[in-house]
Amino acid sequence: MFRRLILASTLALGAAGAAHAAAGTCSVNLEGNDAMRYNMANIDVPKSCATFTINLKHTGKMAKNVMGHNVVVAKTADMAGIDADGIKAGLAADYIKAGDARVIAHSKVVGGGESTTLSVPVARLTAAGAPLSFFCSFPGHSALMKGTLTLK
Repeated sequence: MFRRLILASTLALGAAGAAHAAAGTCSVNLEGNDAMRYNMANIDVPKSCATFTINLKHTGKMAKNVMGHNVVVAKTADMAGIDADGIKAGLAADYIKAGDARVIAHSKVVGGGESTTLSVPVARLTAAGAPLSFFCSFPGHSALMKGTLTLK
């Protein structure tokens, strides 16, 4: 009985430590699905990181030309303009206008079961100022697929 109590306490402390360590990491795993939803509404970016990485996984089954997802990082005020110009750019350009200076960073568009990675220098996020957002620029998706990106 005493051994079980010690083992349970050790496992609980280890799990708490792992959760704390994950909070200070320089990456996050973001998921998008066929219901046009991300699995999180806020991403905290530690200011101590040189680069921050977002690993996007499309957990759905639909193809990227039907229900593709990407992740775009920009100032919140620039989202609508980036979206409007992205529609004109099309899927081949990942729904991002070429050379759009409003876009801080973006990933490629992926379909069901696919993944992509986006890395951005934290200094670039800091220089952009707040508030910052992340969103999907596939036509019509940013209404539901968006969240805040907060420097901590």
